[in-house]
Amino acid sequence: MTRLSSVFAILVLLVAGLGYSGTASAQRIKDMGQFQGLRANQLTGYGIVVGLAGTGDDSLEFSTIGMKGAVSRFGLTLPPGVNPALKNAAAVMITAELPAFAKPGQRLDVTVSAIGKAKSLRGGTLVLAPLYGVDGNIYAMVQGNLVVGGLGVNAADGSKVTINVPSSGRIANGATVERSVDTGLTQGDQLIFNLHQFDATNAKRVTDAINGAYGGGMANMIDGASIAIRTGGSGDDRVRQISMIENLTVQRSDPSAKVIVNARTGTVVINGAVRVGTAAVTHGKLSVSIKESPMVSQPAPFSQGRTTVEQSSEISVEEEYRPAFVMQPNASLADLVDSINQLGVPPGDLVAILEALSQAGALTAELVII
Repeated sequence: MTRLSSVFAILVLLVAGLGYSGTASAQRIKDMGQFQGLRANQLTGYGIVVGLAGTGDDSLEFSTIGMKGAVSRFGLTLPPGVNPALKNAAAVMITAELPAFAKPGQRLDVTVSAIGKAKSLRGGTLVLAPLYGVDGNIYAMVQGNLVVGGLGVNAADGSKVTINVPSSGRIANGATVERSVDTGLTQGDQLIFNLHQFDATNAKRVTDAINGAYGGGMANMIDGASIAIRTGGSGDDRVRQISMIENLTVQRSDPSAKVIVNARTGTVVINGAVRVGTAAVTHGKLSVSIKESPMVSQPAPFSQGRTTVEQSSEISVEEEYRPAFVMQPNASLADLVDSINQLGVPPGDLVAILEALSQAGALTAELVII
């Protein structure tokens, strides 16, 4: 079995294992979207990592300014023109995600990444630094020892070995929340539920499920992606209402037929809703090879001749015969995979076949090239 055949065989098994039979399975509403306002917020900051074993920045001005700012917090002022040695320190950017309802005192995980010439952050300690939101306010403070999964080693002769990315690391529970974000949950007389993807059928089914469980008119569709739910009372009442709605189950609609092609890697993903109409497909392969066999002509000793090189070329053309196959009306994913496997085409040629089927109007699916 070829590598391509193995990939498609696994794909067919995955579709079969998911139980795809033209009808989607029931899912909880909480897995189909989220309530408006109950989202995470991104935090960013700038800091200095110290304690590196000579793998820090060389002379990055950001690091110099950062080190001067760090020592100034302790009442130490460096003389003008004196810059600290930075091989054991590195300037870094810090990123974190502030969950909804996070309260002051709770801890967050952070990611620390070098922004200069630092070769590795292994063994470093991040000096106390603030994390800012998009509004410019400080929402957390971070400090701690880095855990770096990468490793970099340089030898004296210039050779080096690098494993993963040693210039980035994590600090588990390294940030402390200093300010909470108002989600707006207790404001207004309605909650907005947004689906992860626009789908009018799913929006209708979610609306019907809510109205069926808690009374008609409680939920109304704003559009194919948003649903307005009538609410009231205190924060406790609203959270209880959200909890009950999230755990309702809905028969999710069948997904749109799509063929996703990654042109850079040659990866092709076909979902189970894809159908192929009647079409005849053939795929030829033409190979041209040129073989050069130069020959050296050597004159006899003490003669007036010169050594010359005579070129000898051999050209061969080979065209592989591959019979056409016919796709039956409304062929399924398994039929399409079996037929393509008979051709034994590589992923690049498979993309060309799928594009041709789409142009011919025989592919009942949206062809997405990423």
